[in-house]
Amino acid sequence: MKKKIISLALALSLAFSAVSCGKADKGGDDTVKIAYLPITHSLAVLEEAEELEKQSGLKVELVKYGSWSELLDALNSNRVDGASVLIELAMKSKQEGIGLKAVALGHRDGNVIIVSNDIESAADLKGKTFAIPHRQSSHNILLNDALGTAGLTIDDVTVTELAPTEMPSALASGQIDGYCVAEPFGAMGVSLGAGKVLFSSEELWKDSLCCGLVLTDKFIDERPDDAKNFVENYKKAGNELDKEKAKEVAKKYLSQTDEVLDISLQWISYNDLDITEETYAQLVEKVKDYGLSDAPPAYEDFVKNDF
Repeated sequence: MKKKIISLALALSLAFSAVSCGKADKGGDDTVKIAYLPITHSLAVLEEAEELEKQSGLKVELVKYGSWSELLDALNSNRVDGASVLIELAMKSKQEGIGLKAVALGHRDGNVIIVSNDIESAADLKGKTFAIPHRQSSHNILLNDALGTAGLTIDDVTVTELAPTEMPSALASGQIDGYCVAEPFGAMGVSLGAGKVLFSSEELWKDSLCCGLVLTDKFIDERPDDAKNFVENYKKAGNELDKEKAKEVAKKYLSQTDEVLDISLQWISYNDLDITEETYAQLVEKVKDYGLSDAPPAYEDFVKNDF
């Protein structure tokens, strides 16, 4: 087990090395700068970057960040044109007056509740320590949903915010008893043997929203044709991203083992990435019910489908 933990730490270090921070300088008029974290939830935008320039001459410049706070700072200050980001973080930015629009989902499903091997049900989480990456996340919502299946609330557990890279090893060492986070970190915990899947996202919240593709109002207003081209090709890339192709893209960008990727990609899909009013209304209801925000932005103010 100790050898596996050391190997995991080395893999995580490699995966997050050479992170671009503060390097999102302005590009040419044929370039779209998109911020991302190296997670499987970003694969649709990574796949599009491979193909869009060949098809249209519009270049996608990917700017990699190591944390949501760094990525959000770049997005909110217009150092990038858009991002693949936790949709609740984008909602919060919009609520605070930042000019941006959610133009598509990042993926469908793809989240799991990972718990230590001695936990058999949601009821066993009472009094335990559970990690999420950020309070403003679907992972927080899914934790609340999971606890609700056993009549528990968030007050029945100790919630801690950890960096995604720290969660698998924290579970293995007994520092935490479970976690929910963007992939492939759930799959890492399973691969390591430190934990197991208690719930998949679709078991708790059908058609759940997690990461979204957002563009700045500045980019949309100043380059409407490029914005339209980018979004259309992004959705096309998602529809064409089957498990085999997704694994090829993931291996190029994420530096993960075949085992981890095979586990992770069982839980996620990238087709049909429109944000509908119905699914957004469900998200808004949960955001309010679980105290993430008391005034999330309205669908018509935040979501843009009319390219």
